[in-house]
Amino acid sequence: MKVLITGASSGIGMSFAYAFAKRGDELILVARNQKKLENLKHNLTTRSKIIILDLSLPNNCVKLYEQIQNENIDILINNAGFGVFGKFENTNLKSELDMIDLNIKAVHILTKLFYQEFKEKNKGYILNVASSASFLPGPLMASYYATKAYVLRLTEALYKELRIEDKNVYVGVLCPGPVDTNFNHVAKIDFSVKPLNSSFVTDYAIRKMFQRKLLIIPGNSAKILYFIVKIIPIKISMSVTYYIQRKKCKNEIF
Repeated sequence: MKVLITGASSGIGMSFAYAFAKRGDELILVARNQKKLENLKHNLTTRSKIIILDLSLPNNCVKLYEQIQNENIDILINNAGFGVFGKFENTNLKSELDMIDLNIKAVHILTKLFYQEFKEKNKGYILNVASSASFLPGPLMASYYATKAYVLRLTEALYKELRIEDKNVYVGVLCPGPVDTNFNHVAKIDFSVKPLNSSFVTDYAIRKMFQRKLLIIPGNSAKILYFIVKIIPIKISMSVTYYIQRKKCKNEIF
């Protein structure tokens, strides 16, 4: 199979690359960091191609699709994204808008283009990477939580549309809790619980994807969170989230 992975230069994206390479799949890897992508390509044991693009620029998402439209992609892993931490009035607006462009617009554009293509062929897999942050509002990371909620709800709706039409196309969403990746450094946070190993997350995700599971939640902590937020009042869950987020902070003054 041929797999397109965005945000492949580090973290979960890189782990996906190694996991699919172990299966013998052919890879197209997309990220901004050319050196990291070249190093990854060198270390992979399967055929791979790298594309250097900043997907926070919406036009680049369209360019990417046009560039690989004839590659006969079987699987899209929509992984590229990052987080911004802090009080809403203090966070940098440009950073937040870049995050929205990457976490929402890039996912939306690539999902739509490949969704249309896969429906025409009546085959294909789309796995969008969200987060357990998508389950509830996130004070002190308000914009990031909101972007991941968008990814979750969009994917759920498309899954239902496909089921109604009885199409042989898969759309699912990966919602891990904290994962041991470079995300922590970019968002300037420390997790208060032990992060999951990224290889465990991607191996689990691929297995569940081929089982055609809609909502993929690796790790017991994230599974427990998913069920808890369904039964407790939203104001209580927001208070708990605020307390947890505040403990993560490295340099914010409250």
